[in-house]
Amino acid sequence: MDGGWGTAAGVSTVAGVSDYVDVPLLRLDPELPAPSYAHPGDAGADLRARHDVELGPGERAVVPTGVAIALPDGWAAFVHPRSGLAARHGVTVVNAPGTVDAGFRGEINVILLNTDLRETVRIARGDRVAQLVVQRVAQARFAEVEDLPESVRGTGGLGSTGGWTVTGAGGRN
Repeated sequence: MDGGWGTAAGVSTVAGVSDYVDVPLLRLDPELPAPSYAHPGDAGADLRARHDVELGPGERAVVPTGVAIALPDGWAAFVHPRSGLAARHGVTVVNAPGTVDAGFRGEINVILLNTDLRETVRIARGDRVAQLVVQRVAQARFAEVEDLPESVRGTGGLGSTGGWTVTGAGGRN
């Protein structure tokens, strides 16, 4: 391994840094910057709006990003909301995280939702609208069984572990 780099099936590793995977990128709009990481070690690469978008209160829109990618088998990309847009304007990704499968070759689109009930949000062409997180994934081989093995959690779900204090009608303490 020369200089701390090693490669296996398109994946590179640098000592002390996460894995890198080579992802072919097609810029459908050459005037927009390619997805990029704001800081070393960031998990999400910024995706930008290809067009101006206006989201009224409670409205959603499909926002093209001007990029398409070719992920290798065993990898997927996940479109996550940007925390700044969510905190400042109430804008989120409806199907968060959106999934980009390895076999998909079309333009990556982001489905944005304005959760603010009073203010319209204007997204300008080139604004960062979401983050793309690339991860290794495994496919499951589902095996039908008569019973599942026991676990500490069991069948508890949908908030069964608590973690909040809500009072009032239907609330739990």
